[in-house]
Amino acid sequence: MVKIVLEVSKPERIDKTLVRMIPQEIGLSRSQIKSLMASGRVSDESKNLLTDPSQKSLNGQEVTVEIPALKLSSVQAENIELDIRYEDSDLLVVNKLAGMVVHPAPGNESGTLVNALLYHCKDSLSGIGGIMRPGIVHRIDKDTSGLIVVAKTDKVHAGLAKQFYNHTIDRRYIALVHGNPWKSRKILCNKIDGVIIKDDNKIKVSRRIARHSIDRKKMAAYPDKGRTAVTNLLLKKSYGFESCSTISVLECRLETGRTHQIRVHLDYLGNNIIGDKVYGLKKKTKFATSQKFGPLLNRFPRQALHAKTLSFTHPRSGERISLEADVPKDIKELLSQLDEMEQSKVR
Repeated sequence: MVKIVLEVSKPERIDKTLVRMIPQEIGLSRSQIKSLMASGRVSDESKNLLTDPSQKSLNGQEVTVEIPALKLSSVQAENIELDIRYEDSDLLVVNKLAGMVVHPAPGNESGTLVNALLYHCKDSLSGIGGIMRPGIVHRIDKDTSGLIVVAKTDKVHAGLAKQFYNHTIDRRYIALVHGNPWKSRKILCNKIDGVIIKDDNKIKVSRRIARHSIDRKKMAAYPDKGRTAVTNLLLKKSYGFESCSTISVLECRLETGRTHQIRVHLDYLGNNIIGDKVYGLKKKTKFATSQKFGPLLNRFPRQALHAKTLSFTHPRSGERISLEADVPKDIKELLSQLDEMEQSKVR
C-alpha cells in the first residue's frame, strides 16, 4: 500500500502523474498503473475508487495505490540458447532470432524468449512485467529479428520503461521493402497526410495507429484515432531492375513504439516489407511476379525486418549503452543475391 500526495503545476492525466510520483524503488509503468486502476486498487482520500486513467490530477490530492503481491510464474524454464550481447546484474540485451515469440500466449506456451530467460536468469528477473512476461520491457514481433533489452530488477524495469515513455531510447531497424518511397507517385502526387519528405533520402511518417476496423488481428494507420506513432525513414540503398519495380533498403528509427509500427507505416506508404504475410502487398509488383526475381522473394520466409541498433541509458549506472547486431544470415543472403543481380545488370 502506497500513499502519495500529488504535486502538479497544472491538471494532467492522473496515470501520468502517478508514473512520475510513485517511488522509484517500486517503479510502475503507465500500463501497469492503468491495470491497477481498472482492478480497483487506486483510490482517493475519501476511499473513492479512481478507475479512469484520463481523469485530471489535482495538486495536493491524496491517492492510495495498492500494490498486489507478486505471484510465482507458472511459465516453465527451458534451456534454449540465447545470443546475449550485453549482461550485468541489472539487465541483459538479447539478439532475438526470427521465429521466436517474446512471451507465452495461447498457442505459444513454450519455446519463447521468456522460457529461455527463466532458465538463464533463474530468479533474477523483474516481476513488474507480469506473470507471463517477467523482465520484458518491450517486445519485437515473432518474425522480426534483433535486439531486445530485458530487466532483472523492478527498479531497472521502471527506469527503462520511463525511457521508452519519454522516447529517449534509440531503436533503429533495417527493412527491405518493395519500391522506393522517395519515388512513389502515391506520396509525390497525392502528398498523403502525415508524411514529410525531409530530404532526398529522409522521410518522417506521423500517423496514429489503432486496431484495424475490420481485421482485428491487424493494426492500421488513422488520422484521428489510436495512439500517436512516428517513424523516421532513411534510404540506405535502392535496387532497380529493367521492367521491374525497385527494392529499397531502409533504416527505420522509432520515435514511438506501437504494435507493428514500422510494418503499418510502410503499408500506409505502399512500400510493404518483403516477406510480410500480414501487411503484404495488395497487388503483386512486376518484380514479385517476374520469372527471374519472383522466386527470390517468394522463398523469403518472414518479414525482412531486423532490430539492428539499441541505445539507452543504464538506469542504475547512468552509462549510455549502445549496441548493434548485424543483419542475420537470411537477410544477408537476400542482399547478396540482389547485389549479384545488380552487378550482372551492369555487365
